[in-house]
Amino acid sequence: MYGMEGMLMSQVIDTDAPTAADLERELERKRQEIVELEARLAGWRATTAGAPQRQDTDFTTVSGEPVRALYTPLDTRDDDYLADIGLPGEYPFTRGPYATMYRTRLWTKRLFSGFATAAETNERYKFLLAHGTTGLSVAFDFPTLMGYDSDDPLCEGEVGKCGVAISSLADMETLFDGIPLDRVSVSMTINGPAIMLYCFLLAAAEKQGVPFEKVTGTIQNDILKEYQAQHAWIYPPKPALKIITDIFEWSAVSAPKFNTISISGYHIREAGATAVEELAFTLKNGFTYVEEGIARGLDVDEFAPRLSFFWDVHNDLFEEIAKFRASRRIWARHMRDIYGAKRPESWRLRTHAQTAGVTLTAQQPHNNIVRVAYQGLAAVLGGTQSLHTNAMDESLALPTENAVRIALRTQQILAFETGVPNTIDPLAGSYFVESMTDELERQAEEIFAEIDDLGGVVAGIESGYFQARISRSARRFQDEVEARSRLIVGVNSFQEDDEPDLEILRIDESAAEAQAGRLAALRERRDGGAVEHALGALTAAVMADENLMPPMLDAVRAYATLGEIRDALEKVYGRFQEPVAF
Repeated sequence: MYGMEGMLMSQVIDTDAPTAADLERELERKRQEIVELEARLAGWRATTAGAPQRQDTDFTTVSGEPVRALYTPLDTRDDDYLADIGLPGEYPFTRGPYATMYRTRLWTKRLFSGFATAAETNERYKFLLAHGTTGLSVAFDFPTLMGYDSDDPLCEGEVGKCGVAISSLADMETLFDGIPLDRVSVSMTINGPAIMLYCFLLAAAEKQGVPFEKVTGTIQNDILKEYQAQHAWIYPPKPALKIITDIFEWSAVSAPKFNTISISGYHIREAGATAVEELAFTLKNGFTYVEEGIARGLDVDEFAPRLSFFWDVHNDLFEEIAKFRASRRIWARHMRDIYGAKRPESWRLRTHAQTAGVTLTAQQPHNNIVRVAYQGLAAVLGGTQSLHTNAMDESLALPTENAVRIALRTQQILAFETGVPNTIDPLAGSYFVESMTDELERQAEEIFAEIDDLGGVVAGIESGYFQARISRSARRFQDEVEARSRLIVGVNSFQEDDEPDLEILRIDESAAEAQAGRLAALRERRDGGAVEHALGALTAAVMADENLMPPMLDAVRAYATLGEIRDALEKVYGRFQEPVAF
């Protein structure tokens, strides 16, 4: 091992021509130092063994992993610095995906936003851009997430409530009216109907005169985690994976700057998973997408550089930092050694991060500002490329402009006042952080093997493995909160009887009425024959197992609606039915 002895050897080699005897003497001295440290540590433990312990915690991470009282060089003695930690921008990217990180470019400040109609959300986007946001992230309402038109009877009471309603290219044009899509990066949290919203965005850019190759941004497009955690699916896993691979294949040539998938641990964690479950499930999903691309006959180095990730940032500062670092190392090693990627761009894990919505409390909501600030700090210390900070009122409703402004200012204070971005990976070498990084990696590899034994990710979904494991972890955490072995300020401790009123954003039914009117007008003015022909061609392409991007774009250009396109595919693919896992 390189470790402590190797570090010493490197120091000796840097001096004037040491002899073999010199090296052996220095190595023996280092061995004696280790022996002395072990003895001193044993004595320290004996001295402190009877010390009283606080009763308000069980000294575990948020995920339930034990945390020792003290970490020393003995906990990282097996680390090989160049192989395991290395330098920023170099394999294995533990210290960051880029060589100069925030000294060259700060993370993208991207706030997740969308509500009511496209016109109202467009106003919010312009507000955010005016106040310093450097990227946009679209939150869609639940009908859109499920691929339904806003005027579908199944959508009653849901239109515009948890995000913006987008039912056609016309809505997407309105959403980005006056926002140049060749200069503003757009991220879209959409999965089941991701290919449809992607085509809406591309066609809207085309309407602005922006060629596809200049459009930048990300579609989440991560259907596997939907089956595991969030449940916004449409089609069964196999056709859904086929659609995603179509996007990889088409975009590698036609939209090379667009991130075609954001492999997301966020929703897995929000559903109750631990940090290591989020890490392992997400990376294993990513490897599955890589395998699908390779099986299609694609060169891994042609599509892997446009894969990106999306992590949750929970309350445990050091566990979250270690998770980011471990994720990069695992991804780099697997991509190089297992999937045969040759380009460093294919080994480099790039990520967006969002502070943990599940940690926001309705009680004493101003405390959420503090939670979000610490979580944002963890994301930056972990080396994220993009960050969304939640607003303090999101446990109650969609955020107000004032709450969004505070969330954005939180990032700006972190960027420009704290000094945190000035040096790269400042916690590298911390005995605790390096030990936790190693442990998360070890546990993740164990989970990979467990999933492989089940037959892979799809087999695990079909058997209910992921759903059941996440549910167990969620139950453990909730039991701890109810037993008060895990304290949540304002919820089960430090409570107050009188809560101040907080202004919240309320979405009434006028959004649904406006959307219904827009859709009726669209159907009246469009060329119905062209729509019918385009949808027929799309269904034919599905039946012929062709790449769906070209006929999908044609249907979108003809102003076919989201629901119509969903139905054209569903005729062939059918719908997914979740297995009962409990």
